[in-house]
Amino acid sequence: VLAKVNSENTSGIIISLNCETDFVAKNEDYIKLANEIADLALKHKSLDSLLNTDFKNITLKEKLIEQTGIIGEKIELKEFKRIDDNYVGFYVHAGNKIASLVSLSEKIEQSEELSKNIAMQVAAMNPISLDENNIDQKIIEKEIEIAKEQLRQEGKPESMLDNIAKGKLKRFFKDNTLLNQSYIKENKISVNSYIKSISPSIKVNSFSRVSLV
Repeated sequence: VLAKVNSENTSGIIISLNCETDFVAKNEDYIKLANEIADLALKHKSLDSLLNTDFKNITLKEKLIEQTGIIGEKIELKEFKRIDDNYVGFYVHAGNKIASLVSLSEKIEQSEELSKNIAMQVAAMNPISLDENNIDQKIIEKEIEIAKEQLRQEGKPESMLDNIAKGKLKRFFKDNTLLNQSYIKENKISVNSYIKSISPSIKVNSFSRVSLV
């Protein structure tokens, strides 16, 4: 998995080039190919566009088929993520198994450090959304039902279920939404509090994460 941003930090991409064994994944030619694809990906908006682009006189799709034949393992460009914003930063975890992108509402002096720290949070904690307002209502309803069922199993009366389930839902938001999570570098504060300590006006607009594990 590789992540790259353009020179202005206004666009970022993540790609995952998949093979079948660690032996191939650690091969210098394979790593070089992955980096060439990542550089090319910065010029494209979708996986389909990237696969059909010219790559040394053949399409990238054809190049991957060619490499599959040469290497003897299926080589597949499985993931392509892109974010465009006022500032985009990234983090790639050691071993290239996880990468993440984070976009900020503005560019400030500390944008690089801030975006990298938040991208590290995304890589480590795998939030499902930015905050509770961005979670699909079906997920919220499902979590409430799970909580209620657990409470019934514990013998709690029906009249108490709604209030206790709401408390459990708050915990779910804290654990699973980026801005409400405990900040991994200083777990006594939330990610949102860390961001505000850097700049009261700056916001995280979006994030993306790709993992092989």
